[in-house]
Formats: sequence, structure tokens, C-alpha cells
Amino acid sequence: MNIYEQKNTWKIILLIALLLIIITSILYTNFLAGKLAKEERKKMELLADVYKLLNATSGNVDLGFMFHIIESNETVPLILTDETGTIIGHKNLDSLRIERDTTYLPKQLSLMKADRPPIDIEYSKDAHQYIYYRDSYLLVQLRYFPFIQFSIILLFLAVAYLTFSTARRAEQNRVWAGMAKETAHQLGTPISALSGWVDYMKLQLKEGDETLKVIPEVEKDIERLELIAERFSKIGSVPDLITTNLYEEVEKSTQYIRRRASGKVHIKLHAPQGNHVEAKISPPLFAWVIENLLKNALDAIGGSGKIDIYLQQQGKQTFLDIKDSGKGIPPGKLKAVFRPGFSTKKRGWGLGLSLAKRIVEEFHKGKIFVKESQVGKGTTFRIVLRS
Repeated sequence: MNIYEQKNTWKIILLIALLLIIITSILYTNFLAGKLAKEERKKMELLADVYKLLNATSGNVDLGFMFHIIESNETVPLILTDETGTIIGHKNLDSLRIERDTTYLPKQLSLMKADRPPIDIEYSKDAHQYIYYRDSYLLVQLRYFPFIQFSIILLFLAVAYLTFSTARRAEQNRVWAGMAKETAHQLGTPISALSGWVDYMKLQLKEGDETLKVIPEVEKDIERLELIAERFSKIGSVPDLITTNLYEEVEKSTQYIRRRASGKVHIKLHAPQGNHVEAKISPPLFAWVIENLLKNALDAIGGSGKIDIYLQQQGKQTFLDIKDSGKGIPPGKLKAVFRPGFSTKKRGWGLGLSLAKRIVEEFHKGKIFVKESQVGKGTTFRIVLRS
């Protein structure tokens, strides 16, 4: 399991833990809300009993306690109606709206009727009144509290994640750029020394000496090292993009890979008539992208197979597809192929595709993605550039 799979595992564990906390909180809040709802129901039933007692009371009975019970309800909105549904009383509703809007009370009554059955105040067989009510503002707040709470928590976590992710990415970019520049600097000294030794060998060796045959090959390797140093130097800073014939640049990289591939590997470059497809690129860096993709294709097809490269231009966009006949990428791995450290090989750092993505998307403002892949049939990578 690589570092990214471990990170994904921890993310899943944390997500499950968060969901369990949310579910537990919601269940417990609903439990408390249920208890409070029962208490409010009992309060309304007690209020109904008080109304019945008031109706039956006569003489010099002290009514203060009963009126105290009625007035003690300061939270539960209610409407009192007679048998015909006519509103004869209300409490804990918006008094200002009642004065300004004659439809307010009937609308509230309709909502209360739809919410729950009323409490019947039976004065006699032929005389009834009904108490309609809804949840108090406190109970409504309690029901929605966990959702509001966790919305705020999730928003905070999202902002914190984006902030730290941006800061971490900026730090990684600074480290990446610093390492690239330092690598280019460190390569400069031995390359210069090698060039000097080649010149010295040319002066010391006599014509016809067998060692002279080695010098051109050594010079090719020095040129390759100089190209690598130039790439590292450019990746450590913002490169200049120039309008280039993409066909010629891709052909150079194709020739380089073709010389190092097995004779059973067929690499073919397809381009529009005239072999001229323009795009704004940094030639040294873009060549690095093509080489990494072609090396990846070679690893995928093994000792034999074919690699087809397609170039086409549509409007202001240039498309470059690299299609191999290799083993393909499983659907579950498609999103991971561009991550640093991802590799299907036992050896290697797994940086080729990650580097290609960085060069294409950050330096060339283009796109690179897996256009198509089937296990056992092959994979097609697509690059989209501005023309």
C-alpha cells in the first residue's frame, strides 16, 4: 500500500467517524426533542383541563391558580376554536401580523390542523372547543440544531482543508522548484568537465585510434545530460512558451524512444497532411512529457506491441493522443495514475506521469488525462493544448 492509498484509507476512516458522530448526535437530539414534544402535549392537555374547570366553576372560587396555568404557556403557539372552526382565541403568535394581515390566523390554523390532531375540550355532549398547536420555537431549534451545527463544522473543515492544502501545495512547489534548480546547477559542473575531457581525448588520440570511435557516443550522452539539465532548469522557473510545429518536436522524442525500444515495438506518428500542427509550448519541457508518456506506454506493452501517436488541430486547440496496446489500467486506478509515487512497476519512483501532468497543466495551461483504457487492450492518454 503506497502513501496515497494510506491517506485515502485514513480519509475514509475519518469520514465514517464523522458520519457516526453526526448520526449519534441527530438520534440523541431527536430523543430529546421527542421528550420535549411530549411535555408540550401534556401542557396543552393540562390547559384543556383548566378550560373545562373554568367553565364548570361557579361561586367565589379562587381562579388565580387556573389563570396562572393559562398564562404560564409562553412558548407553544396555539389557537382555540369552537365546534364550527371559528377562532375564538390564540396565544404566542405574531401579534403585529395578526393586526396587519387578516389571513395570517387562518393560515396558521390550517398549518396546525395539518401538523397534528387537536385537543378536544368537551364541555358537554353538544359543546366542544378545540386547541390546535404547533411545536414551540425552542423545539424547532432543537430539531434543526444538529444539522446547523454540522453544516458549520463541515464548512469550517472545508475552508481549513482548502487553506492548508493551498499552503502545502505552494510549499511543495517551492521545494520542487528549488530542487530542480539545484539539480540543474549540480549537473552543470560534471557536464562541463566531461566536455573538457572529450576535447582533451580528441587532442591526445591519434587518427585511426579505435578509442576515437567512442567519442561521438560520449558526446551524444553529454548532449543528453545537457538537455536534462536544461529541463530541470526550466521546470524550476516559469518557461517561455513559443509557437512551435508540434509534429517536429514529437517526432524527435519518438525517434529517441524508438532507438531504445525493442524491435517488436512499432511506434507510429499520425498527423494531418503537411505534418504541421502548431501549439504554444516549451520544447525542452514538452519533449520530457512525450518521453515520459512513451516510456509509460513501453512499460505497459512489455516486449512487443504498438504505440500510435495522433496529432490533430481543432480551432484554437491542439490534441495529442498516445495510444498503446498494453495491459490497460483498471477502472479503480484511473484517478491515481497521475499521483506522485503511483507505479505498477517494482522499481521506479512513480514520478513520470505526475511530472507530465505538472508540465502540461501548470506550465502550458493545458490538460492531460486518460481518454480511454481497457484492461488487456490498452490505454490512450490525451493532451490538450492551446494552438
